[in-house]
Amino acid sequence: MDFELTELGHDEFAYRLEENGALKAEITWTQMADVMVIEHTFVDESMRNQGLAKKLLDKAADYARDNQYKMEPVCSYAAVAFERYKEYDDVKV
Repeated sequence: MDFELTELGHDEFAYRLEENGALKAEITWTQMADVMVIEHTFVDESMRNQGLAKKLLDKAADYARDNQYKMEPVCSYAAVAFERYKEYDDVKV
């Protein structure tokens, strides 16, 4: 699965998965200096229960690591994942 980094404007970015022009999954954030404020995670109902939300969060975390950013989870999924998985400790604010 190939997530595409998309600039949404006004310091807002997303990793998205689209199929035939339809949005199937995405994670969005606002870039505030060196902090990615994770605001929204979405997975289309037809693609749920495949671990896509975690894969999106992993992709965003890799982006943060590559750019020496930290992440602040505002979206409920990301907040729970940050509590549940220790693998994000290095990118927590």
